Amino acid sequence: MRRAVCPGSFDPLHLGHVEVIARAARLADEVLVAVSVNPAKNYRFSMHERIEMIETTFASEPGVRVLPLGAGLIAEFCREVEADALIKGLRSGADLEYEAPMATMNRHLTGVETLFVPADPRYGHLSSSLVKEVHSHGGDVTAFVPLAVAERLAEPGR
Repeated sequence: MRRAVCPGSFDPLHLGHVEVIARAARLADEVLVAVSVNPAKNYRFSMHERIEMIETTFASEPGVRVLPLGAGLIAEFCREVEADALIKGLRSGADLEYEAPMATMNRHLTGVETLFVPADPRYGHLSSSLVKEVHSHGGDVTAFVPLAVAERLAEPGR
């Protein structure tokens, strides 16, 4: 596979995301990590901060690039960047039920295929929301996030 896209809001990036992106990098010559904005979400980190943390985390992976998704559809983004596929991690059957209709719609809109990879059991419980919640109550989340994220979360006011 020449080019794959791993989309997400990554607020914050956690080790489950890292594991899926690393696996995608073994499948494709180039992986574009497409950082999205969902108006329904409250973000802890700005788009710039999220991109910077992902770039820092994957600095030694030359085939991984990080881009803002923008306001359009992921299917259109994939067409514009000439991606062969979307790659998404699945933690559970509930994730598949949520993702499958979107995969079908994306294929219908632009022909882009979605490949699902099962989450490594070590990270199946992780979500960005859970990491933020635990951190906001003073819990130690350093075992669940890459160093770049842990350092940002340690900053005063985070």
